[in-house]
Amino acid sequence: MRARMSDIARQAQVSEATVSRVINDRPGVSHETRQAVLTALDVLGYERPERLRKRSAGLVGLIVPELDNPIFPAFAQVIESTLAQHGYTPVLCTQSPGGVTEDEYVEMMLDRQVSGIVFVSSLSADTAADPSRYRRLIERPLPIVLVNGYAEAIEAPFVSCDDRLAGDMAVSHLVALGHQRIGMISGPNRFISTQRKLTGYRAAMEREFGPGSPSSLPSPFPQPPSIYDEFVALTLFGVEGGEVAADRLIEQGVTGIVCASDLMALGAIRAARRRGLSVPRDVSVIGFDDSPLIAFTDPPLTTLRQPVSSMAVAAVRCLVDEINGHGAPHSEYLFRPELVVRESTAIAPSRRSLPVA
Repeated sequence: MRARMSDIARQAQVSEATVSRVINDRPGVSHETRQAVLTALDVLGYERPERLRKRSAGLVGLIVPELDNPIFPAFAQVIESTLAQHGYTPVLCTQSPGGVTEDEYVEMMLDRQVSGIVFVSSLSADTAADPSRYRRLIERPLPIVLVNGYAEAIEAPFVSCDDRLAGDMAVSHLVALGHQRIGMISGPNRFISTQRKLTGYRAAMEREFGPGSPSSLPSPFPQPPSIYDEFVALTLFGVEGGEVAADRLIEQGVTGIVCASDLMALGAIRAARRRGLSVPRDVSVIGFDDSPLIAFTDPPLTTLRQPVSSMAVAAVRCLVDEINGHGAPHSEYLFRPELVVRESTAIAPSRRSLPVA
């Protein structure tokens, strides 16, 4: 039992004596410390003593799209630790191609009588998905909070990074370096994040270079067509999608590329190098997220950083307020991204054309 006490104390960051007092239901321990010890018991898989089980704040579901993109584990880590600080035991659900779907995970969570669910980049972010799945949860009623998944038809708290501003800031940075032919790579246009980043990109391009005239090419976007649509490549999220899209943009003579994720940006760098080009001497690349280890890529990536910690803490606070009946505002909390300048962007190449493979 002493070995277990040591494990629990280490997990809860308290002394073994404090763990003993909590397990034996003795006074002299603050509510926050008691909840930290009880959460440590749950996380380590120890069964709570019978007399303490009624003190459990309950389970909370956390559903993320996948773990391949390091931004999602980053969100999960902060959300889980913040839930634990509030006395809740997080249940992490991750999706993978061909695996358990979001709806199936929700059913599992309902069977376990969770107190609420945090969704990160869920189906709500897909404008082609049916939002009624979330309305049914709210009507149960079950508290939910959606991170980076705004949908106007859902009455719930939303926590989002300002994608419009991110698109604008990325273009402004490249313009300051002298770039004029600036492209954008993002995922399918049905995602609200893509639509917002595109809006920011186009607004910045039109502010810096004028509205121009509509492209003669058919526009795949719901907004009015713009001459700059020719420098937008929509593809699959991920390194491979970024590489394919960047190859097309580089062939069009683009010298600066704004990417909707860090992984896409890594694909864009790969495409440039495959053509014998240097990043950033020939092509500048900007990512989005500032996921872990991105500062150590070759070259270190300039990116728009999502304020993961602030967003995750805000999401948990909203959910806890909902669970406690305080009713968090059913609106979207927008968090400002931060431009992190590293070595993948530089002054635009001048008076020379880019070689085409």
